[in-house]
Amino acid sequence: MTEILVPLPVGQALFQGAAALTDVSDSPQLDSQLLLGQVIGQSRSWLLSHSLDLLSESQVQGYEALLQRRAQGEPVAYLLGTQGFWDMDLAVTAATLIPRPETELLVEVLLTLPEAPAFCLMDLGTGTGAIAIAIQRERRHWNVCATDKSAAALAVAQNNANACGTPGIAFIEADWLKPVRTQSLDIIVANPPYIEPDDVHLRHLSYEPQQALVAADAGFADLYAILQQATRCLRPGGHLLLEHGYHQQVKLEQRLRALKFTNIQCYADLNQQPRAIMASWPGSKQDHLS
Repeated sequence: MTEILVPLPVGQALFQGAAALTDVSDSPQLDSQLLLGQVIGQSRSWLLSHSLDLLSESQVQGYEALLQRRAQGEPVAYLLGTQGFWDMDLAVTAATLIPRPETELLVEVLLTLPEAPAFCLMDLGTGTGAIAIAIQRERRHWNVCATDKSAAALAVAQNNANACGTPGIAFIEADWLKPVRTQSLDIIVANPPYIEPDDVHLRHLSYEPQQALVAADAGFADLYAILQQATRCLRPGGHLLLEHGYHQQVKLEQRLRALKFTNIQCYADLNQQPRAIMASWPGSKQDHLS
């Protein structure tokens, strides 16, 4: 990468930064703006309106260091330490997956469920806490909890919950639903690992925790484990909602039917790719309460 020399105007720094990232980023201009803004503590709009302001030597050095890391493939979210999701800016670290816009679909689907009951919802493999926190912000009266096998990820999630005004979410270190009481949940939601170990897309995800991405059995191992455990943990009439890979929806629907789930609904993301599936456990909440 070409060395950036000083003194350097903001506009020229952005131009050179974008040029350096052209081969590694789909949005080199945006990346260069975000990284320079991170270094000098200014917004993108400020950068664009102060193109002639000169950067100090230390600012140029900091900017160049971030550009080099980005040129090596490190995601912008890890360089910034934050990622937008729903209506929040969430802290991210190397211990967590970077929340994707596609996962907001899970929040949208959950918000179509009846609002009145005080549902007990569990978010599995919560990572940054994105799904759990977004739902708790939208449904303050629901009892929301979340699990993850990574203590480091749970620490990030708890900090995000505190920062987003949802400190009451219970974060539990656990392997999916193993410690959960029988018939104790109204809603189970998860974005589990579902990528095959030899998937070519993994080369673009090398900086993210592989245990949160990759699953055995052609990517189905964790999905199937959650399905099986959910049959024990859901109350009658409860809902299971899963994110999955674009080619996995048909097999998941078949497995759900085999396990006696009902009211199966399939969803596509904004790119019209199959992305999520929701099903109900037989019975009704009224049956359970009677």
